[in-house]
Amino acid sequence: MKTQTRILLTAIALVTTIIACQRVPLTNRKQFVGMVSGEQMMAMSFTEYKGFMDSSKVVPYKNRDAEMITRVGGRIKKAVEDYLIQNNYSHIINGYQWEFKLVESKEVNAWCMPGGKVCFYTGILPVCKGEDGVAVVMGHEIAHAIAEHGRERMSNAMVAQGFTQIGALATGVATGDERLMNLAGQVLGIGTTVGGVLPNSRKQESEADQLGLIFMAMAGYNPNEAVAFWQRMAEAGKNSSKPPKLLSTHPADADRIASLQKNMDKAMKYYSAYANK
Repeated sequence: MKTQTRILLTAIALVTTIIACQRVPLTNRKQFVGMVSGEQMMAMSFTEYKGFMDSSKVVPYKNRDAEMITRVGGRIKKAVEDYLIQNNYSHIINGYQWEFKLVESKEVNAWCMPGGKVCFYTGILPVCKGEDGVAVVMGHEIAHAIAEHGRERMSNAMVAQGFTQIGALATGVATGDERLMNLAGQVLGIGTTVGGVLPNSRKQESEADQLGLIFMAMAGYNPNEAVAFWQRMAEAGKNSSKPPKLLSTHPADADRIASLQKNMDKAMKYYSAYANK
């Protein structure tokens, strides 16, 4: 009887895992996301984003650099949304509430939370060296959201900590489950008091590089700038005792550049298509 029960539970777990998997647009990579819904991730994201912005020095929109962040973000957002809608992926951006903010900070960093909440720090602008460089970072960060990397990290972390029931997050938040609240804080990592942030895996970072390259090209930004940008970022890391957070879990510099060059022809097709509109 016990053996039959184990077999049944294993079968249920296998079916659940299959149901809870989906494909990432463009890369077609299969990912496990089923322990938490996109709606739940966005609700937490919006709360954390507002809290962070309320306690940060946001650069006014009329500032030239802030205008550039909004302009680049808007172009890439439109290009990505058009692609998703045309290729039957529009469900991914359901409920998105895009925002593009620039915050005063010496930190060389930028991020995009689930639901399209984007933040650039002023410290990264000298490395960007203009609009094309901003587009490299913007494409990369938006790619994390479109590929639902946060949801994937949350789902995998929940399984690793022994949560076996899909939808456990909703129950856990309602009951104040400390393990789930800590996991959510570690995945989002912005404005939380939770020690440590659960980073993107190198696989996710490489995927964001690939998608970001295509996203910036779709919006009419020259993808060749990506190689130059990441070379500058690598130099910024060498010249600092504390490397930029964007480099924390990224592939080795040579591997990243080789990967970007490998995908450059594909990106250039989108760039040419934009130029010929």
